[in-house]
Amino acid sequence: MSTRGDYACRALLSLALHGATTTPTSVRDIADRTGLPQPYLEQILLALKGAGLVRSKRGVGGGYVLARDPAEISLAQVVSAVDGPIVAGDFGEPHENGACDHEGQCVLLAVWADVGETMRQYLQSFTLADMVTRARGGASGGPEPAVGEAATAPSLVRAPA
Repeated sequence: MSTRGDYACRALLSLALHGATTTPTSVRDIADRTGLPQPYLEQILLALKGAGLVRSKRGVGGGYVLARDPAEISLAQVVSAVDGPIVAGDFGEPHENGACDHEGQCVLLAVWADVGETMRQYLQSFTLADMVTRARGGASGGPEPAVGEAATAPSLVRAPA
């Protein structure tokens, strides 16, 4: 997850928490509430506007509103809007039919592709509405743990050896 993706999610969550689907919220107010740097936040909001996730209003009383209901905006959509496709790295596609150029390369390329797909699916399973519920202390939303799994998010970080 990039800083840009994190900031975009935080900004839209702030809008969702304050019911900003009709009343515009200024960039300054979003920055103050989230602790994000205003100049960087302005760039992020422009990218989110370009992706159709927010709308803006100019002038006195202007600012940003969510373009859709929070239940219709997934975290994957937000991250993709500012970072591009969700991938675990830009390593290319695995070769096919045993035509791998370097030892182990293709096996690992397939794993990285799977990790990226898992991240995309996981972020797709959460909406801004789910995050509002979590922020207010309610049920988590998102995927249900399988039988025998802990009720926590899977860690994609390698444990120390």
